[in-house]
Amino acid sequence: MMDWKKSGRSFLRVLQLLVIAYLLIALAALIFQRRLIYFPTKIPAAAVVAVAAGHGFAPWKNPAGEIIGWKMTARGAAATASVLIFHGNAGCALGRDYLAQPIRDAADADVFVLEYPGYGAREGAPGQASFNAAAEAAFRLLPAAAPRYVVSESIGTGVASALAKNHPGEIAGLALFAPYQNFPAVAQRQMPFLPAYFLVRDRFNPAADLKAYRGPVKIIVAGADEIIGAASGRRLFEGYAGPKELQVIGGAHHNDIAPQTPAWWREVFAFWRHRPSP
Repeated sequence: MMDWKKSGRSFLRVLQLLVIAYLLIALAALIFQRRLIYFPTKIPAAAVVAVAAGHGFAPWKNPAGEIIGWKMTARGAAATASVLIFHGNAGCALGRDYLAQPIRDAADADVFVLEYPGYGAREGAPGQASFNAAAEAAFRLLPAAAPRYVVSESIGTGVASALAKNHPGEIAGLALFAPYQNFPAVAQRQMPFLPAYFLVRDRFNPAADLKAYRGPVKIIVAGADEIIGAASGRRLFEGYAGPKELQVIGGAHHNDIAPQTPAWWREVFAFWRHRPSP
């Protein structure tokens, strides 16, 4: 005959062990979350300039002489605009020549790619605060006499949107590849078995930040985005109140959509400059 009391105690012990294991996993995710979010490529400082030259980049330095990113200068005698790029959470700025090159070819613009702290050869640690501080410092170095545009990929959406919130009258246009409404929701989608929405410390919130901006925004969504999900980018577009354009690339995955042609970028510049009504 079955001993129900003994079976009940065994069940409770198993349940307790499962709860403890779950809490330990959640604690590990809390402690090591930035290692789960950011995937920087590191490059030795002694080699970084040579690597950059191979991608067509020259060093972009701050007034202290520190390399904060990479640039491609306009082909013409004088640039008529500048474009600042915030890349996604993997790799580093040097791998974004597929963005910088066609932008530079499409317009007489100087193109700058910010190197995030902790990426490439740049010192520091990845995170929302360090990214936003680096973006603010970088933006102040762009010439204010010509239009300044901002382009972002993936997690860079949060950096671009925060910058637009702080400089709504100074950023002439945004282009957001694979964007999202808020970062905690992305984390929850990636870790549905954990309360990731509440655990994540870096809480980028483009949907809220863009409420302060009214410039033209081009949103490009991967129809089969396996990381963020296409719905998040669509909702960001629907909630934006300023001039906007949405392009959904059907069947494309998260990393497929940022490489575009100079002709495509000329259309984006035309949209930015004409500032159509929403």
